[in-house]
Amino acid sequence: MAAIETDDLRKRYGDLRALKGVSLEVDEGEFFGLLGPNGAGKTTFINILVGLVRKSGGEARVFGYDVEDDYEEARDAIGLAPQEFNVDRFFPIEEVLVHKAGYHGVPKDVAKERAEEALRTVGIYDKRDTRFHWLSGGMKRRFMLARAMVTEPDLLILDEPTAGVDVQLRHDLWDIIKRMNEEGTTVLLTTHYIEEAERLCDRVAILDEGEVVEVSTPDELMGRGKDTVRVKLSKDIEEPPATLDGDYETRVEDGELVVETRNAGGTLAEVLRELDRAGHEVVDIEMSRTSLEEIFVDMTRSHEDVTRTQTTGDGQGDGA
Repeated sequence: MAAIETDDLRKRYGDLRALKGVSLEVDEGEFFGLLGPNGAGKTTFINILVGLVRKSGGEARVFGYDVEDDYEEARDAIGLAPQEFNVDRFFPIEEVLVHKAGYHGVPKDVAKERAEEALRTVGIYDKRDTRFHWLSGGMKRRFMLARAMVTEPDLLILDEPTAGVDVQLRHDLWDIIKRMNEEGTTVLLTTHYIEEAERLCDRVAILDEGEVVEVSTPDELMGRGKDTVRVKLSKDIEEPPATLDGDYETRVEDGELVVETRNAGGTLAEVLRELDRAGHEVVDIEMSRTSLEEIFVDMTRSHEDVTRTQTTGDGQGDGA
């Protein structure tokens, strides 16, 4: 059974189409990333799943439960750590967690045990009697994760969970989330940190302007990038040797030969052989690979260009 399944999911706010027919399937037990620039529709997508926003069209199901027709069952399966701090500031944080579990039908004695365990897991048990607004920024992020965990959800949804935290805390939170996923919890993560998606996710969907641009594994996306090889020669050159005409691109920058290729290992051997035949002496070689972030930016930029062309070409967009 799919943990999340949406078909032609649409949401319109007046003239703004926040989602334009999003169809996605997230497998049970998967660690799935949702990437996209600000305004791409990521938070709207999440808010529909948890019942905070009503869809304008299409279908959305969580473990087979329709998010509107079977709202209670769908919502009970989800633990949400939202971007914004929406916490009652007048109660100690342990009490907030006990109340949260109670809303989902967990008996009070069990809720207290779960609250204590969640606070220990995220490392702020010693702050259990502290009110939320007295916590530091990093502790607040830890608490938001604890609140999402306290109902022992089958689906954990994290909307920018490490935004604005320091590197050490980010890695601590990663460890906690990875452990939950390894124990069987399905995770849906939205993030601006490409490294986060690359390190954690089994698959990612790239969302841009309310549409799915791509669904793939981080490795598959990385495979679309190119290796760049810079070759410094004993004497500057003005143009690439004419014999360099393989399945790669060449140019000269600051007297150095620059080669872009999808297979640096194989290409480099060929390039060095041709340079030697042409009488050039190689002094230094540098190799670099396109980052996932660069690929992501490229894909969203290309999608924006296509969307702009389609809209200006026919004078209108699709209806929602």
